[in-house]
Amino acid sequence: MAPSLNGIGLAVADMATSLTFYRRLGLDFPAGAEDGPHAEAELPGGIRLMLDTHASISSFDPSHKPGGPIKDGASLAFLCADPAEVNSQHADLVAAGHTNVKDPWDAPWGQRYAILRDPDGYQVELFAWTKN
Repeated sequence: MAPSLNGIGLAVADMATSLTFYRRLGLDFPAGAEDGPHAEAELPGGIRLMLDTHASISSFDPSHKPGGPIKDGASLAFLCADPAEVNSQHADLVAAGHTNVKDPWDAPWGQRYAILRDPDGYQVELFAWTKN
């Protein structure tokens, strides 16, 4: 039997700040998780988004070193109900002080798209299909 993907982990500087960001995008983290070193939210399909503080990771991996302010590579893409939701979610997150990378636009591949950074510099993409 082959392994199955079950979780995506992100290292975070401040658990409460990161939870606030991802809760604004509709993820359901347990109440009180702000005070812990680890938090999880189940995503559609059963995959978990796991957040661990840098201190927590360092407790079992002494070689762990937090990266710079912008994380390159992996990103998280959130499907919105329609293009208007892309616009409103983007506006809400930017108004809350989160870093805008690219304002919403109509991408040539048939999606309304916007890009931000979460509190730890991970890229977060908002999108909705514009064509059937």
